[in-house]
Amino acid sequence: MNTTQAFLQKVKNGALLTKEEALLLSQQPLDQLCAAADALRVHICGNTFELCSIINGKSGQCSENCKFCGQSSHFGAASKGYPLLEQGVILHQAQHNAHSGILRFSIVTSGRTLTNDEIDALCGIYRKLKQTTQLSLCASHGLLTYAQLVKLKEAGVTRYHNNLETSRRHFPNICTTHTYDDKIRTIKYALQAGLEVCSGGIIGLGETMEDRIDMALTLRTLGIVSIPVNVLDPIPGTPFAKRPRVTEEELLRTVSVFRFLIPNGAIRLAGGRSKLPDKGKTAFEAGANAAISGNMLTTGGITVREDLTLLRQLGFTVNSI
Repeated sequence: MNTTQAFLQKVKNGALLTKEEALLLSQQPLDQLCAAADALRVHICGNTFELCSIINGKSGQCSENCKFCGQSSHFGAASKGYPLLEQGVILHQAQHNAHSGILRFSIVTSGRTLTNDEIDALCGIYRKLKQTTQLSLCASHGLLTYAQLVKLKEAGVTRYHNNLETSRRHFPNICTTHTYDDKIRTIKYALQAGLEVCSGGIIGLGETMEDRIDMALTLRTLGIVSIPVNVLDPIPGTPFAKRPRVTEEELLRTVSVFRFLIPNGAIRLAGGRSKLPDKGKTAFEAGANAAISGNMLTTGGITVREDLTLLRQLGFTVNSI
């Protein structure tokens, strides 16, 4: 039995990998690693797959200096800015996605946080969505207070999104206008408010595999089982505009190791997937079992129809309304 198979058996038996074991696993032959992660995914999660979609509900002019983001006011990126969208625009997009077969829909807003007036406006929209669709509702509105998160819960939101982005060690190289602890505090507030939490990160920010593993271990400690994996799409005008793109092998190793570290997780391919040569196909055969479909925040995506066709070809059963 090789190292990969030994770790596969260990996790199948209900044990959790340590950081040292995950680092060793990440160095194993790629074909063995991907095949084992896929086998583990089937063993723990079956062949179900979750697609979700997002709408950029408020864009640009963000006070934070995240170096990867085209919406930051600190840099010269040319992403279009606008205030909170009107309810009718958001409802139309949500209903379109619901008719396409999407299970979960999220409104995402730029900025460190939102005002109470903005939260109240969004709660009205979430209530309308709950009344008129069967969508599961997710929200991504930055560093909210506990009271604001309770309001979202009461309005029908069931999941809150707040990415850690990277490891605690590497985070100051990415952003200095808020801290890792600020993010963790928000995640804990969301959990206390009775919300599920979706949290992951971006690969390609100059981090190491150890940083990625550290982030996954933090998520595991927090009990997070919806983990977006974004691939950096270097945006002109941002400090990371000239960063090299992540290779397919790096992505596959990361996804596979995440599957081993959080075996019951929804490992969700997110931003940057449309730039991959196969649109994520090989990652769906290496442990990933969820994805964001449709357009991203400031970059294009993949249509729901394209995703449904690919996933059915791979033998997945897509959870839908």
